Order: sequence, then structure tokens, then C-alpha cells
Amino acid sequence: MSRVGKKPVTVPSGVTATVDGQMVKMKGAKGELSFVVPEEVSVAFQDGAVSVNPRDESKTARAKWGMARAQVANLVEGVSKGFEKRLEINGVGYRAAVAGKVLKLSLGYSHDIDYEIPAGVTITTPKPTEVVVAGIDKQKVGQTAAEIRDYRGPEPYKGKGVKYADEFIFRKEGKKK
Repeated sequence: MSRVGKKPVTVPSGVTATVDGQMVKMKGAKGELSFVVPEEVSVAFQDGAVSVNPRDESKTARAKWGMARAQVANLVEGVSKGFEKRLEINGVGYRAAVAGKVLKLSLGYSHDIDYEIPAGVTITTPKPTEVVVAGIDKQKVGQTAAEIRDYRGPEPYKGKGVKYADEFIFRKEGKKK
């Protein structure tokens, strides 16, 4: 039994939800999102909440049950509040700046990195060493933040590189004589 899947997703005021077969659409103040629920799972909208249930007791239906409910909950949160990931840049001379639709990263390489900002995601740099990735689609925001982090991940000796703001880097001791 899925503990996540059992709980129906309540739709707050200001968000309109429509369920058409396997398609769930949410529309709110931030925008509009949709998700196609897998065939093994049934979805219904009643009493201001979206409930997700497995069609049978097969292993795949139970596996997709909680995932489908979590996706629907992410739609509701995305169109009402939105999602945000914060990245920190540590290192001498490491910095970021937004120029139009391009994020310019200077991460210690011989060249600057130009990262094309994808549609549906906004990137801001409040400080040259801080990058904020925001949007309504949780998957796009997370993927964009992960791609930026991959250009120069944090290293364990000096902690230089791009890391998530809430990430802890295990530090290693250097060589001994």
C-alpha cells in the first residue's frame, strides 16, 4: 500500500484542476501545467481534491501509484507557489552573470561557459557568487540546476566549485609531510 498515494491532493483556492481521462491539468496564478497519469493508475477529481488509485494490485500499478500522486502534488505546488533552487559558487575568480537569455559562468577554465537558459525557467544572480533557478515545473528547475552544477562540481579539498545552497561538502584533509 502506498502511503503517499492514499492521501488525496487538495486543490487550493486560485487553482483550477481538470481531469480528462488520464490527463490532469492545473491552472493557477503562476501558469498552467499538465501531466498524463500512467494507465495502471486511475485519477478522479471530487470535493476539491484529486485522488489517485491503482486499477489493480499488480506490482507496477502500486509502484506508479505514489509517483503519480507526487506528480499531481507537484503540479499544484508549481502553479500556486513555484519552485526554486539556489546555487552557490565558491572559488577565487569564480562568478556568474545573466546576459539576456544566457548565463555566463566563469569557473576557472580557460574560457567562459555560456549556458542557454531553457524556456519555462528563470535564472537570476543576486550576487556574482549566487545563482537562483526558478520556475513552475519542478523537473525543469531541478534539471537546470543540476546541469549548471555539473560544469564544476564542488571538490572535497578546498570546497571550490558550484554547489547547492543547502548541500554539505565533506572536506578531506590534504597531504601530510
